[in-house]
Order: sequence, then structure tokens, then C-alpha cells
Amino acid sequence: MFDAHDQSIFERLASALQDDWAAKARPEQLPPPGDDWTTWLILAGRGFGKTRTGAEWVRSLAEAATVHRIALVGPTAGDVRDTMVEGESGLLSICPNWNRPVYEPSKRRLTWPNGCIATMFSSEEPDRLRGPQHGAAWCDELAAWNNVEDTWSMLQFGLRLGARPRQLVTTTPKPVKILKELVKNEDGSVVIVRGSTYDNRANLAPTFFSQIVRKYEGTRLGRQELNAELLEDIEGALWSRDVIERSRIAQRALPDLQRIVVAIDPAISNHEDSDETGIIVAGVGTDGRGYILEDISGRYSPTEWAKVAISAYRRHRADRIIAESNQGGAMVESTLRAVDASVPVRLVHASRGKIVRAEPISALYEQHRVSHVGLFDQLEDQLCSFAPGSAKSPDRLDALVWALTELMLGEEFSVEVWMRAYAGEGILAAYLGQQNAANNTED
Repeated sequence: MFDAHDQSIFERLASALQDDWAAKARPEQLPPPGDDWTTWLILAGRGFGKTRTGAEWVRSLAEAATVHRIALVGPTAGDVRDTMVEGESGLLSICPNWNRPVYEPSKRRLTWPNGCIATMFSSEEPDRLRGPQHGAAWCDELAAWNNVEDTWSMLQFGLRLGARPRQLVTTTPKPVKILKELVKNEDGSVVIVRGSTYDNRANLAPTFFSQIVRKYEGTRLGRQELNAELLEDIEGALWSRDVIERSRIAQRALPDLQRIVVAIDPAISNHEDSDETGIIVAGVGTDGRGYILEDISGRYSPTEWAKVAISAYRRHRADRIIAESNQGGAMVESTLRAVDASVPVRLVHASRGKIVRAEPISALYEQHRVSHVGLFDQLEDQLCSFAPGSAKSPDRLDALVWALTELMLGEEFSVEVWMRAYAGEGILAAYLGQQNAANNTED
């Protein structure tokens, strides 16, 4: 006969079996065998189970007390909190009650009963990793990190506790420099696991596959986000990721700016399948170089995009708003005026094709004259996939082109600054030559 005590024991055993990750995880979600590896890289599509895999690995290290200091690093502080710690598959959700860590959000840390501590960091503040030491690290969505080079370097310098410091990288792939270097590593220290959304189909909602996956499968975005293919630049694209990456800077390296504009490429409709309204904030520095400060593009109603743009104008203390007038004409300006009549607005009209307008701007990038201040993944995806014959309307790209044209090729850009910055490059002469040729043709 079983008494209440026996029943309690069986319930605890059942609970322990239910919590046994090794028993229910797919083989590719378990740590690599052997002791030779230092980096476990999981390149997988959306819904693969990357977050659960990362959380379970950290939990196993904490419960075994094999390391006592663990770094949790994500794109933003909100991502670390909402996904890695508090999320449905995060650490607080998967740790059993009997060994649940104490969570102190204000101190950015979790502390297990045995004293193991996991500390939260974000790529927004790489210098927070300067000094702390760790025996292990979980790096989530590396391809979406902001100051990726600085954050990764600071983490590596501090990954020095214990006999074999290790790190797990869980990310949907994008061809960023650090990720490409990890994939090409040949010394055996990096173990790469690849997976797709389809690997975890049994645990995903049927509607996700019927509505989302079906929409994107076979597309370039689907190959990246679902099949986890590390796609290189499109042949013929005006921008390349290497060109953008080599000029990227952190916010703290931004020089004084002499002009700032907010550029808008308004969408002509507002429904689920509409194009986005491109809204880009850019500035030109006293060094004569262009800087992309913010991408706040999205699907908005006319009143919404006007409010978003004017809010950015005030936040950045911009000089004016630039708006394309091809779609909507005077309505574009009147929409902005209805929100704030005092904001200076300049309407621009596209008389030439997108490729022709974009080429002088892509040339500035190639000459190392434009820097992205942080990471703008959706904008950069659009830039690096834009080539002759591209079918999709490049809304973010269009807004960027208008902004940099105004700042660096427009009449109000200081000729003295331009010539000082571009002396010997021949860009100015080439651009003026194109303009003169176009004017002669029109005449």
C-alpha cells in the first residue's frame, strides 16, 4: 500500500522526469561531446528552440556548479530581460521551484542557491563587460547585436575563469563579420549546429506554418529566417555588408554634427500588405562625413508617420524634414503641417529612377564617407539586397538616399567642407559631371 509520503515521492520523481531536458531535447539541442570546444554556435531559424537550448545549458552549468560566473548577453537590455530571463523559454520559466534562482533585476543578475551567478549584459553597453570575469557565456542573437565588435571583444577578454571557459552563441544568421569568422574557424574550437524552423514543427502552432512560413518560404528572407542560411550579398547590389561594417561606429564615437535631417518616404496605403513608410534620421559631421542616426520606419497611417517623424525631428534637434512628394504631393506636407505647422519641411520629387538616385550614395559608402551609428538590421538588409531588377520597393533605402542627398550632395551642404573632406577623391567632380550631363540632356 502507498501512503501519502510515497505519493509525494512519486510526484517529485515525475516532476523531475518532466524537467529532464536531456530526455526530451532533440540531439542538436544538447551540448557537443568532448572537451576540445570553446564555442558552441547554433545557427538556426525562427522557432527552432534556440532560447530554450541556451536557457537549459545555463541551467545545467548552474545546477552542476561547474562554473560560478555566467554572462548573459543579448542585443538590448530589454531582449535579455524579456527573452533570456523572463521569457516563456527563459531561465525563470525552465528552472524548477526547488532550484529557482533569486532574480534581482536592478542588479542585472540571477543567483542560484549554490551561489552561482548569471549577470545580464547588452550590446548597447559593451563597456559593462570591461572588468567582470566569467567562466561561461550565453550570447543570444549575435547577428542583431549593436556594437558587435566591441561587445564581443570585451566578452572574450573576460571569459577567463575556470579550466575551460566556454560560450554558447544562439542566433539566426546574418553575414556579420564576427559570425562569418566563427563559421570559417578551422581549429576545432568552434562546434557549429545548424537547424531550421521545420525541425521544431511539432511544438509550433499550426497557424504559424499556414500563415507565416508559407508566406516567406522560398524567399531570400525565408531562407535566412526559417532555413537559417548564411546568405552573402546579392550579386549586383549597390551596397555590401563588408562596406557598411567597416565604417560602423558606436554612439560615443559620433563627432559634432553640423546638420541633421529626418527623411520620409511615405507609403501610399495603410494595410497589412502595404509598403512601409521609410523614416531615416541622418546627419553630416564637422568632418564632412555622413552618419545614419536612427531608422524608425514602419507601417503607419499618414497621421502616425507624421507624428513619428516630427518626434524624431525634435528629439534629434534636426534642421528640417525631407519628404518625397511623388506619392501624395501636397498631401504629404499638409499632413506634417497638421501635426506641427512650425516644422520646416522640404518636398523632394524623384525625377530619376531609384538606381540612378542611389548610386552616388552607395559611392559615398565605398569611399568610407558614411557611417551607421549602431546596427540597423532591417535597413541594412534592404541596402544589401537592392540591385537592378529588385521587385520590392526599398522604402527605408529611399529615405536614406533622400537624407544623404540633402546632406552631402544638396545645395545646402557646405562646399568648403565637402572639398576639404573629399580632396583628391574625385567624387565631387564626378557627381557634378553627371549633373551637368543630365542638365545638358534636358536642355
